[in-house]
Amino acid sequence: MRPLVGVFLDTSDLAEIQKFHSIGIVRGVTTNPTILVKGGMTGGWKAIEQHCQAIAKIIHPLPVSIEVTVNQPQEMLRQAQLFVSWASNINVKIPIHGPQGGLENLRLVHSLERDHDIRVNVTAMMSAQQCLLAAMAGATYVSLFGGRVNNMGYDSRLEVRRLRSLLDMFQLSAKIIVGSTREILNIIEWFEAGADIVTTAPSLLDGMLIHPYSKETVQQFLADGARLHAGSA
Repeated sequence: MRPLVGVFLDTSDLAEIQKFHSIGIVRGVTTNPTILVKGGMTGGWKAIEQHCQAIAKIIHPLPVSIEVTVNQPQEMLRQAQLFVSWASNINVKIPIHGPQGGLENLRLVHSLERDHDIRVNVTAMMSAQQCLLAAMAGATYVSLFGGRVNNMGYDSRLEVRRLRSLLDMFQLSAKIIVGSTREILNIIEWFEAGADIVTTAPSLLDGMLIHPYSKETVQQFLADGARLHAGSA
């Protein structure tokens, strides 16, 4: 399916995914090995398959990104083909390069998109220049880790704006994902800067929704509504 824009949930928690999907405010889900481990995933490949299929079923036809667990090209290819066999709305996350750098991952990204018709989300990127190369290689999604960029002392919004300008300039179709979200404000700022998608933990969506003045106002409305009906029975 074609990429969507909006908020992607960064979680493997089925209850949280169901909760936010049921009210129509998420456009996809992303996972990675760290998220699965934190979610208590055990049981090997069979358990991973069943869990990822459950996520895919909840949000179908919206996309689910599942990340490879190794960095050897042939095994990454095998895993990518395995993942997409689990459900039609699964795409594959490939890191921009290996633990020591190298071109092998981008070569695989290019092959997956061109030769195997597998949608790829290139991840673990910290700069617009990395994202540009991934987009040029044919990636469907390019994931900039905005929170980590901020942690390094840089303004991630500048990288998002720069990337938006570059993709538009070169007429590249890759969708910009900004993740590693630390604060509620990040979500709005990154969309304003040109992100197509922002990934967030469910807790930040809860924080976006609830405002103390909204609660106070609703409480006032309800109290005054009760006064309007007082004595009418």
